[in-house]
Amino acid sequence: MTATLERPTAHGRAEQVRAALGTVLDPELDEPITDLGFVRSVALDDEELRVHLRLPTSFCSPNFAYLMASDAKDALTALPWTGRVVVELDDHHDSDLVNRGLAADAGYRGTFGHEAETDLEELRETFRRKAHTAAAERCLTGWLRAHPDEPEGAAGGVVLGDLAPGRERDALLRRRAALGLPADDGALVLVDHTGRGFPADEVPLRLRRARSTRISVDGNAHFCRGLLRTRYPGSGEDQVDRPEGAEAADVPAGARLLMITPVGG
Repeated sequence: MTATLERPTAHGRAEQVRAALGTVLDPELDEPITDLGFVRSVALDDEELRVHLRLPTSFCSPNFAYLMASDAKDALTALPWTGRVVVELDDHHDSDLVNRGLAADAGYRGTFGHEAETDLEELRETFRRKAHTAAAERCLTGWLRAHPDEPEGAAGGVVLGDLAPGRERDALLRRRAALGLPADDGALVLVDHTGRGFPADEVPLRLRRARSTRISVDGNAHFCRGLLRTRYPGSGEDQVDRPEGAEAADVPAGARLLMITPVGG
């Protein structure tokens, strides 16, 4: 006898939708679209799951917008109980183009044609590297604060096993996994995207560059949150205040679930 999957309850489907959307990151801000407040609405019935996304401005980068919308559709389609999944981008200067491409499953190049100068995977990889750099800098800054007698150059010899357990180390490990970098306790923390460390005399400069990357990521995240609240009054209620660099796996217990309407039994 073949086992059949039992359809989740309404509450179970709401949790699964939030979890799925929580895996979708803004590539530049390195935060889930759920925490940033980019999910405007979710509606679900027995035939269709429809999601509307919103962004802080109408001129946010079209390739970033497409990447988030496409990732959201892929994440929701992968849920075993979903039927038709529709993801639409609202109030963007390329909304019509993006929405037509998503509806037709045309892909990035099929949607933007000659305007798609870079492959979408290349774009993802660029921002994975930036996210990894920022995460490593957070960990090494923490290590230097915990070891005030150590010179800055000593950070070049810090390995993963030297880092204190916690959210920042876990976040760094996830970003290393996304790049295929080693995650054993003996692996150096300060490395390039290939896993190569740096000579001691380069370490202070590399740390300063990493700090600049991290400040840019964190600053842009705060700025975009503020723009969204200004553009869409009340959207702040959909944003989750979290430490910089956090991601979906770090959502606090009791965090607000997305509102889904209407929902069947």
